[in-house]
Amino acid sequence: MQTEKVVNHIVKWLKDYATNAGVNGFVVGVSGGIDSAVTSTLCAKTGLNVLCVEMPIHQAKSHVSRAHEHIAQLKARFENVDDTRADLTPVFEEFKTEVFLDGEQAVIDMALANTRARLRMTTLYYYAGLYGLLVAGTGNKVEDFGVGFYTKYGDGGVDLSPIADLMKSEVYNIGEFVKVPESIMKAAPSDGLFGDARSDEDQIGASYPELEWAMKMDDEGKKVNDFSGREQEVFKIYKRYNNNNKHKMIPIPICDIPSNLL
Repeated sequence: MQTEKVVNHIVKWLKDYATNAGVNGFVVGVSGGIDSAVTSTLCAKTGLNVLCVEMPIHQAKSHVSRAHEHIAQLKARFENVDDTRADLTPVFEEFKTEVFLDGEQAVIDMALANTRARLRMTTLYYYAGLYGLLVAGTGNKVEDFGVGFYTKYGDGGVDLSPIADLMKSEVYNIGEFVKVPESIMKAAPSDGLFGDARSDEDQIGASYPELEWAMKMDDEGKKVNDFSGREQEVFKIYKRYNNNNKHKMIPIPICDIPSNLL
C-alpha cells in the first residue's frame, strides 16, 4: 500500500465531501482504539473543525487512558480539534430500569452491549446537529463488510466511512504513518461494549490477520472443505459471522407493492 498517497486521498475525499455538503467538519467518537484514532487524525488533517467525543459507559480504565492520550496528542498537533466528554453511564443505568431484563443472560448482555453503541450514536448525532458536523464512521473493511462486527444503528450509524475500504492491517499502517500513540498501536483491538478489556479476538475467536485471510479466500470462491486444521476453523468462523450479519451489509429490504394493488 502506498500509505502516504492513501492518506492524502482520504483527507481530500473527506474535505471535498464536507465542503460539498456545506458542513463545518466532523464529529468522531474516540474510544482509545486504532480505528477511531486513525479516523479522527485523518479528519483533523482536513483543516476543518473536528470534535472528538469520549462516551464512557462503565469503560475499562485502559480504554479511557488511551482515549485521553490520543485526544491530548491530537489537540497539541492540530488547532482545529476540540473535544468533549459525555459520561453515558447514568443514562445507560436509567435505561435498564425501564426495560425488561428477562431471559437468557448472554442474550440480555448482548442486547445491552448494542444499546451502549446506540446511545453513543445518538450522542454523536446530537453534537453533529448542534455544530453542523458530519458523523465520521470508524469501521474498517473486515468489520463492515467481512464479519459485520459492529452494531446496526450504533457504530454503524454514520454519515460517511473514511476507512471502510481498508483492511485492519492497512489501518495500522496508516496509524503508524500519522503518528497514532504507541499505546494504541500496541493495544489489542476491542469494541469496549461490555465494560471490560475483552478483545475482539476473544469475542470472534479469530485474529484480524486470520479474518483478512479468510475474507480474501472467500472472495476467491474458496469453500470450507478446501482447508483443514486451524485454517478451516477460521474460515468457518468467518463464514458464520458473514452469513449471520448480512442484514447489516445490505440495504434495508423494501416491500414493493404491485401497481395493480395501488
